[in-house]
Amino acid sequence: MRAFGFTQYGGPEVMHHLEVEDPVPGEGQVLIRLQASGVNPADIKVRSGLRRDRIRAVFPMAMGREAAGEVLSVGPGVSDFAPGDQVFGSTAAGTGSMSELVLLQAAATAHRPAEVSVKQAASIPVSVATAHDALDELDLPEGSSLLVLGAGGGVGTAACGLARPRGLRVLGVASESKRTAVEELGAVHVPKGAGWVDRVRQLAPDGVDAVIDAVGGPVLQEGVGLLRARAGTGAEPGSPTDAGVLPVRSAADFGLVAELGGKPVDRRRTTAVFTEVAALIAGGIFVSVVSAAWPLAEAHQAVAAVEQHSPVGNVVVLG
Repeated sequence: MRAFGFTQYGGPEVMHHLEVEDPVPGEGQVLIRLQASGVNPADIKVRSGLRRDRIRAVFPMAMGREAAGEVLSVGPGVSDFAPGDQVFGSTAAGTGSMSELVLLQAAATAHRPAEVSVKQAASIPVSVATAHDALDELDLPEGSSLLVLGAGGGVGTAACGLARPRGLRVLGVASESKRTAVEELGAVHVPKGAGWVDRVRQLAPDGVDAVIDAVGGPVLQEGVGLLRARAGTGAEPGSPTDAGVLPVRSAADFGLVAELGGKPVDRRRTTAVFTEVAALIAGGIFVSVVSAAWPLAEAHQAVAAVEQHSPVGNVVVLG
């Protein structure tokens, strides 16, 4: 079968179109014919080797960690899915999703409602469900304020859109080019760049109640200093607090967020969670933003778009 992937860790130069053997579903696995694969910044980190301690790569490995498609066959122990089903989910360990045939982990696969497009479904397991998991962890009461760093990307747009039905006031930091997308999701757009912290303080003089981060680095560090309990206290961001773990969840910088007193998003990746998120999309409660799509033959362009240009919302590769 055709696949777009890599045979060693490295930069864009290690990615190629490959001819590999057709996969066979093992215990607890589902084999699908690809209809769409999500493309995420995390895929770049997997390819570069930055996630080798968390995500196992078996070379040659296709790019991507999520896909939607039609079930072709199932492995031993799988009873919830059958050939012909329309599904989406997370790839099986050591495999990728930008290939004609994809292995999904049955425990992290869900049926796709007819109201949810394959593009939207393929974006759920990584970016959209990450935002959903972060919001569930924070469990903010209605009326709370939430600061989203990187509000124009896949995780960020999902966090903005999913926070609105929870009754949260969202301040979304993103580039000016993403203002419309952020505002359409119900968030207050805060232009990123020099002075963004002051712009947030003008909108939330007493600070924000929580932070969801999809950027990392100095932006995350400055964001922690805007928490309500810390804004204006003179305390250094990340210094010890009596409240324990700060209400900060990061999908981008696991080490730094822990140092600052918050946590990486605790990803659940279960059928139940994916089904719940898909139902929100199907019911019109939330709109998953997909701004661009390329066919598998042009997968390199999709990866380059994510790696170089920070597109609005999600990018997908179509089977």
